[in-house]
Order: sequence, then structure tokens, then C-alpha cells
Amino acid sequence: MNDDTQVPARLARVTKRYGAITALHGIDVELAAGETLALLGPNGAGKTTAIRTLLGIVAPDEGTATLFGRSPRVAKNRARVGAMLQVAGVPATLTVAEHVRLFATYYPHPLPLAETLEIAGLRGLEKRLYGELSGGQKQRVAFALAICGDPDALILDEPTSALDVEARLALWSQIRAYVARGRSVLLTTHDLAEADALADRIVVLLAGRIVAEGTAAELKARARGATSFGLAGATPLESAFLTLTKGS
Repeated sequence: MNDDTQVPARLARVTKRYGAITALHGIDVELAAGETLALLGPNGAGKTTAIRTLLGIVAPDEGTATLFGRSPRVAKNRARVGAMLQVAGVPATLTVAEHVRLFATYYPHPLPLAETLEIAGLRGLEKRLYGELSGGQKQRVAFALAICGDPDALILDEPTSALDVEARLALWSQIRAYVARGRSVLLTTHDLAEADALADRIVVLLAGRIVAEGTAAELKARARGATSFGLAGATPLESAFLTLTKGS
């Protein structure tokens, strides 16, 4: 029998509605200890709602969300999990080091500043104002803020969205460095290539429902070469459905 306190993150039969719109339809997602799991799907698939529910930002209408077997709405439970969300208000007038030091005070046993900067690829940028950073560097700061508390698990919502190729590959490297510490990662993405590069297992979401799951190799075989959801000539829903539920 599984010990729920050893499961970093779990959604069990979760349904979430926003008025007449059902964003999640009774989904089950479990991040295993030491695993990198990707939630893959187009915009509007329910990925961000799943993340927000896991973090306790919103409450499910049905089902349960847990972090290490306990409610995510309790602060001490969330302290074991670092998060990198798509929307984050970060003051432009503080330096990189000031931001990391401030966030580190929220956790009982944070990483040393130098170690956080090293893992996040920010060495040499400690004194740079946040407002002077490039887009890729700002993403690294967001990653540093997620890991500075030395969390046991990391939840990343579209971590490389809008980054150029060089910045994207750099952030992939930083995520792998975190995983190499023996930690667990749950990330969302619309790109099968990114899920392939980072994840041990992939769960595909479409319109709030899980339509496929497995390893990257298994899903790529079914997708027959497609690398993202948003193929020309079809809606994202049609593209994902055709490549993953009809092809093999």
C-alpha cells in the first residue's frame, strides 16, 4: 500500500468549474517521488488549472488535491514545494540577489544564496537589477525563486514559454540540475519535444480530460512525428486528438 506522505503531488478525481465552463473533468494525476512528470496539451486544455489546484490557489469542486498527502492550502505543506508560475509580479528595482534572499526567508531551511544562483545559472548576475535582465534571465530568476527554499518537489507552469532556443536550452539544463539532486518535478508544456527532453512520463490533457499517458517514446510513436499541439490547418483540440488518439 502506498504511503500518501511520500507522494509529492496528487489530483484524485478532480473536477473544477468556472461558472458554466468545466476546466477539469474528474482527472487523476500523480507525481511519484523522484519523477519528472509533464502535463502536455494545448492552451485551454486545463494544465494551468491543474497546477493552481495542486498548489491550493483554487479549490476543486469535486475530488481532492494533496501535496505529500496533505492539503496544499496549509502553508507548512506548501513549503516543501517550489512553484514557477506563468504570471509573477517581480519588482524591477531589486537586484537578483535581493530577490533570492527575500524569497529564501519564507522557508525554514533554504539553500545558500551561492548554491541557488549556481543551480539557476545566475552567477555573475547577482547585482543586476531585475528590470535590466533579458527575458531568459528573468525566467532563470523565477526558477531561482522556486528552488531557493530547497523544496522536495518543483511545479513549473510552462517554464520556457516565449523563450528563444538558447534560453530554453539553458533552462532545461537548470531543471535537469535540480532533478539530479534527487527531487521531483511536475511541469506543464504544449511542446512534445520539451516533454521528451525532460520528462520520465507524460500525461496529455485535452479540454480538461486526460486522453493519453505514457513515456515520451510511446506518445511520439502514436503522434507519428508531431512535436507540438497547434498543427497547421486544425484547431489545437483537433491536432492533439488526431495525433494521439487516432494514430499508431
